Amino acid sequence: MFDRLKRTVVESFIGAIALGYLFAQAVLYLVNVFAAPVAGWVRRMEFPDSKATTGLSLHAALPPLVSFVVLVLIWYGLLRWLYFTLPKNGESEQLVKAQP
Repeated sequence: MFDRLKRTVVESFIGAIALGYLFAQAVLYLVNVFAAPVAGWVRRMEFPDSKATTGLSLHAALPPLVSFVVLVLIWYGLLRWLYFTLPKNGESEQLVKAQP
């Protein structure tokens, strides 16, 4: 069942499009890892509070960092499953057997 799904996803380019979308989302989360602490710092400078610190707060970068890591792992798993293993159909098995 998974072989048919894999062959369909690879041959119809749905897998490539989905992998591109996942990679783009991962890049956006990576950018947000660096942008979130700066945005928090700017917000604290703009609206000062007696309890707030004036330095960069790195705890604002943790949620996008976790999201980035999870998306990259999912992306790599799908990439490896879809494109780094040969699909099992008649032609690929004949090509593998025909090579010396």
